[in-house]
Amino acid sequence: MAEFDGKWALVTGASAGIGRALACELARRGARLILTARRRDRLEALAAELRASGTEVRVLAADLFDSEAPARIFAFAEAEGLAVEILINNAGLGQSGRFVESPEEQELAQVRVNCEASVRLARLFVPPMVARGRGWVLFLASTASFEPLPYFATYAATKAFDRFFALGLAEEVARCGVKVTALCPGPTDSEFFAVARADAFKMRSMQSAELVARKALDGLARGRRTVLPSLDGRLLAFAVRFLPVGWITRAVEYCARPKKSAGKEIS
Repeated sequence: MAEFDGKWALVTGASAGIGRALACELARRGARLILTARRRDRLEALAAELRASGTEVRVLAADLFDSEAPARIFAFAEAEGLAVEILINNAGLGQSGRFVESPEEQELAQVRVNCEASVRLARLFVPPMVARGRGWVLFLASTASFEPLPYFATYAATKAFDRFFALGLAEEVARCGVKVTALCPGPTDSEFFAVARADAFKMRSMQSAELVARKALDGLARGRRTVLPSLDGRLLAFAVRFLPVGWITRAVEYCARPKKSAGKEIS
């Protein structure tokens, strides 16, 4: 609990789902917060809730599809004199459906937000952490990062990028006192599946975003490189080491094959 007490944390995608839960859990652990997402109304509502419980909060609406947004977020923190010691790279989007029928801009948006924005933010905020000799960085990956997913192909690929980038960066900065964790949740109770129209990937039993957030921050504080919050996720990550990729993709394609075209951006 004391690990994050009094430190400034930046949470992207904080307006809903796991991002919101991470912000609330950080506040419970005594962190001060910079919240960013596209939807200012939701950010302001969350900020008011957290301030009422005594948490110091700043809000900045930003769309990470804009390649200049990471620099604006960094400039905002610098102008406010806030030394960000905890970076939560949570913002992301996904799209389900047939790749050949989905809008090209939505496929590219997943790469821009899930990969490029995370790298840009890390490049801005991690060097000061290294200079201070202390810091924590969490990347939201997914159990989807462990295998290719037909009809969720770009999303799964971007999450594999996030996981591998986090693991590589973690090794680089470990000796500098900076801890980096890849969070790989399985299906989580949030608006993700409804907005993405990804019911084929939805499970009957899903973890709450609050439980995922608690396990994520426990792992980050302990310096764990990968956090798999669910037992199903841990079993999946183990099993795919031994199963041929072709078996996995054929099984997923058969189970997830859409009956009609479907695809929508989520964030």
